[in-house]
Amino acid sequence: MDPPSVNLKLIILVHWLLTTWGCLMFGGPYAWANFTTLALGVWAVAQKDSIDAISMFLGGLVVTILLDIIHISIFYPRAGLLDVGRFGAGMAILSLLLKPFSCFMLYNMYLQRGGEAPFRSREYYPGFGSTSQRSAYQTIDSPEAPTDFYAGAENKGHTSQGY
Repeated sequence: MDPPSVNLKLIILVHWLLTTWGCLMFGGPYAWANFTTLALGVWAVAQKDSIDAISMFLGGLVVTILLDIIHISIFYPRAGLLDVGRFGAGMAILSLLLKPFSCFMLYNMYLQRGGEAPFRSREYYPGFGSTSQRSAYQTIDSPEAPTDFYAGAENKGHTSQGY
């Protein structure tokens, strides 16, 4: 079972729209962190085969999850919030809630572009991730010659016993 394919441009568009609306309430560091990360996403769109671009965008989204939690918790006003501020805060929170899903999609795009799985997700969640790993077993009609387990055993002090 493969995860659903989502276009990278759609992820960037949704987060750009939510970040723009979130800037109605939160400006400054919130805007800088999120728009810089979205610029990395534009880089990932421009270079379709680059592992570096998609990994930087993924790392930026992971960092902005933490930064958004800190920024929203510190700068959310306790009283006197107008409708525009409530809308902006709601969109910033919605963007924050969508970022883990986007990170999952970006991680799968990273694997599709040829990145290595540092967390070995295939062992825990079969069906997800790339299928580039080889099995240790060989079929009978394999074009590769099997490796001889006892090759070079004479040099290692092992003796083979004939039966």
